[in-house]
Amino acid sequence: MSTTDSCPSEANAAIGKMRGSEHGPKNIDVSALVDAEGGLIDRSIYTDPGIYDQEMRRIFARSWLFLAHASQFKKPGDFFTTFMGQDPVIVTMDKTKTIRAYLNSCRHRGMRLCRADAGATKMFTCTYHGWSFDLAGALQTVPNEKAYPEDFDKKQWGLIEVPRVAEYKGLLFGNWDKDAEDLEETLGDMRYYLDAMLDRDPEGTEVIGGVMKWELEGNWKLAAEQFATDWYHVNMSHASALMVMSPTGKGPKAEIVATPGRQFLSPNGHGAGFPTHPKSRFDAQAVHEHYDYDALRERLGDAAVEGPMTTGHATVFPSFSYLPVNGSIRIWHPKGPNKIEVWAWILVDKSMPEDVKDAQRLYNLRTFGPSGIFEADDGENWSEIQAVSGGFVTNSVPLNFQMGIGSEREDGVYPGQTSELYSDAAGRSFYRHWAELMNTPAWHERPAPAPAGESA
Repeated sequence: MSTTDSCPSEANAAIGKMRGSEHGPKNIDVSALVDAEGGLIDRSIYTDPGIYDQEMRRIFARSWLFLAHASQFKKPGDFFTTFMGQDPVIVTMDKTKTIRAYLNSCRHRGMRLCRADAGATKMFTCTYHGWSFDLAGALQTVPNEKAYPEDFDKKQWGLIEVPRVAEYKGLLFGNWDKDAEDLEETLGDMRYYLDAMLDRDPEGTEVIGGVMKWELEGNWKLAAEQFATDWYHVNMSHASALMVMSPTGKGPKAEIVATPGRQFLSPNGHGAGFPTHPKSRFDAQAVHEHYDYDALRERLGDAAVEGPMTTGHATVFPSFSYLPVNGSIRIWHPKGPNKIEVWAWILVDKSMPEDVKDAQRLYNLRTFGPSGIFEADDGENWSEIQAVSGGFVTNSVPLNFQMGIGSEREDGVYPGQTSELYSDAAGRSFYRHWAELMNTPAWHERPAPAPAGESA
């Protein structure tokens, strides 16, 4: 499947009728809450309900958000239900094999139209009053249609379509802003770091084993920011897991604990960190033995194989994260300022033999599945941060993101700006971009164009 934008339906005009900013919620100026240059963050950004509501309007309503993987759609009618922020959406393949996404809400009374997690269908029918919509989002049947006024036009009541849907090497993203810059432009240099996971195999990637879902107490930014920037916690938070996983049972060797590495930071809020020690390889032995590293170096380049293809971490702003060595890709669905719903997939190369795919699956579950020995440590950290952040004095003390200030540079090896592996550089960049978006009116807040013949 190529990277394409879906055709917005006429129903998208309904989105433009949202209330203008002068009548809507008051926006919060977050300038004083994020000091990206000084490396200080006000922790109220994790707890304030007003800030959370503003994120839904100014972050999630205008950003490219991960929807699904292309391998989940094999034939027309295949669908998957997910969220963009807290907006429920249906992602489906239409009769032309184009991937499209719609607000998962019936146009009649607003009930959730599709309540299945995934499946195949020819029509989406609301179980409340029976309104039915085809794979192109058009309203097809209305029970007792003759009771409606003569000017009732089904063409005006199709599903609200996500106006932009695009793919990057198997990853499907959606954006409510029809005028947003293209996905690849938004990714920028992040594409290089993604390719180290997505482009190892000429046949591409696929997801296996379904979607794992679990809830955590904590703010979505805690998880997204950690995956963008934080190698610093590994040796402390995961000490017991590293001991269990080491061949000797005594933990990794000192040179691996103090591994060299780099951290990528993007002006668009993306981030990736990765060690460059030769032993930082695929943890599942069968996966490690499967790869021809000489062929990988020829395909991806020496720097990619020695760096971002290793045991690293990364986030595509705002809420898509991945671990290249484990094949874990996940979305952090916000469920209020104090709760995250984690959805995770296991990503493998298509040409891997089945036994190698299974080895990757089992290793993923053991480490970063819902009860994985590393995953449990991370969830505990985020929940503890959130649990104490509601206190008056606690919430008035800034958080320190000063590690590595001034170390950002173009290193001549990896694209874009990088810092040291042990650094908060990508975290500062994440929050700088977050603050910029939070303080900038989004597409739905722009003044309506003046009628023809009138001056603006």
